[in-house]
Amino acid sequence: MKKRTFIKLCTAAAAMPLEVSAFAFPEKLTNWAGNIEYSTDKVSSVDSVPAVQEFVRKQANFRTLGTRHCFNRIADSTQQLLTTDFSSQSPMLDPAARTISVGPGVRYGTIAPILESKGFALHNLASLPHISVAGACITATHGSGVTNGNLATAVSALEIVNAAGDIVALSRKENPDIFPGAVVNLGALGVITKVTLNIQPTFQIAQRVYENLPFSSLKQHMDEILSAAYSVSLFTDWRNQTINEVWLKKLFDPKEPAEKPAPYFYGGRLATKNLHPIAELSAENCTEQIGRPGRWYDRLPHFKMGFTPSAGKELQSEYFVPRKNALDAILAVEKLHEKVGPHLMITEIRTIKADDLWLSPTYKQDCVAIHFTWKPEWPEVSKLLPIIERELTPFKPRPHWGKLFTMPPKELQSRYEKLPDFLALAKKFDLNGKFHNEFLDTNIFAK
Repeated sequence: MKKRTFIKLCTAAAAMPLEVSAFAFPEKLTNWAGNIEYSTDKVSSVDSVPAVQEFVRKQANFRTLGTRHCFNRIADSTQQLLTTDFSSQSPMLDPAARTISVGPGVRYGTIAPILESKGFALHNLASLPHISVAGACITATHGSGVTNGNLATAVSALEIVNAAGDIVALSRKENPDIFPGAVVNLGALGVITKVTLNIQPTFQIAQRVYENLPFSSLKQHMDEILSAAYSVSLFTDWRNQTINEVWLKKLFDPKEPAEKPAPYFYGGRLATKNLHPIAELSAENCTEQIGRPGRWYDRLPHFKMGFTPSAGKELQSEYFVPRKNALDAILAVEKLHEKVGPHLMITEIRTIKADDLWLSPTYKQDCVAIHFTWKPEWPEVSKLLPIIERELTPFKPRPHWGKLFTMPPKELQSRYEKLPDFLALAKKFDLNGKFHNEFLDTNIFAK
């Protein structure tokens, strides 16, 4: 089987209906990757907060869909699904407070140009700019950088419609006791109707890529390599004791002379053309490299704005380990290269700064995330994941909430010291489990 791209890019999908409506899809509704068919074809769409409230009050059980980029059943429901499209409502920018407030369903690729036009930026972006703000934050989706928290750390306030249909407003300033538990909430507290993000002055990034960095250099200079830029990504297929590509996204000051690139980076050779994370594939849709400076939102993602990824045939898994254990964890996976390699497209290794969000995989620990993009071979991958998880067990890994894992629920729950507090918070928002599904009942609420 030939390697395929992380994403196939197509033109932007048509907008969802703006009125409150219920509809069935002519074919089975799936996630982007096509590996998940949702368990119901009952999907309703709402376009205002009152419509959300009315919908919630009428339902006994449902889940809310975002941009469907999760690879497991965290957003699935056997009863009813809800989509939210507040596209008729413009984001609210507050320059004095340095915040922007957006409705549900809004994507990072939509708000980034708005911020830039006013001289502002977000501190971090994921590798794809096409995901929704709310969905990314409630699953602790991350981005990269030793000094950068995940996307959820930018959240300063939330509005959530709880199980009773009431609007609950929370902020870090006004609700410091429970706010850290409400941000990464996995959809268990209700339907998010507004997210307020902290913003900062705009900045530029210059991106360069180095090829074929030896594992021996990684062993000797792990910290220097991971902290060599504002954001660093290491791509490897675990073959030949080599990091295939090192993507360095460095801050660029237009007032300073352009930095002449070093021809080598810890043994890796400077690339002379744009590359795709999978080197054999076209870099046409990848963000600009070769050191050309650009706007923060044109460089921090790996893939360009202006396109919506279609359902690519791939699977994804990701495990967060403490940064202090990064090298040992990477070497533990490298030992499995003969088993992993045949089913892998590429692995990406990134850093994320510690935070205080209760269900964040980076709660109270700086982390390295080891991400796997697999070929669409679930029978084989499902057998590999327990082996990888077993090798990583000494480092107490935490899987990404929206990706594939096989970790036993008790083991997963033991990784989160604030889980009892989150369960109590969820009970206050949703006494009877209106927002529960099999994924949450198994991994979060099971005793």
